[in-house]
Amino acid sequence: NADLIINETGNVLIGKTYQTNTNYLLDVAGPIRANEVDVNTTGADFVFEKDYQLKSISELEQFINKNKHLPDVPSANEVQKNGVELGKMNTILLQKIEELTLYIIELQKQVEELKSK
Repeated sequence: NADLIINETGNVLIGKTYQTNTNYLLDVAGPIRANEVDVNTTGADFVFEKDYQLKSISELEQFINKNKHLPDVPSANEVQKNGVELGKMNTILLQKIEELTLYIIELQKQVEELKSK
């Protein structure tokens, strides 16, 4: 039997009686289930702009070796400590997919060049 409370700041609490962080309009103590969730996000098409600075593979490797995660992606420790904002993380993941696509296109060009020699 979960409590449903609208607190003094107008925030909705489900399964809890107080909030330690009042920045959240909806605060639920427990899992949430939905058939659909829409999250506002900007997308990551900026990766395809001419002035986008895609790291070289060696720069990417150096970053990963030093930091143990991808550039612009929060580390596992950060995610465990702070959680993830779904809209922001979806944009980051889309950015990484689009970057991978650019790397694959470049590698395919190199393969075709080598095959033609």
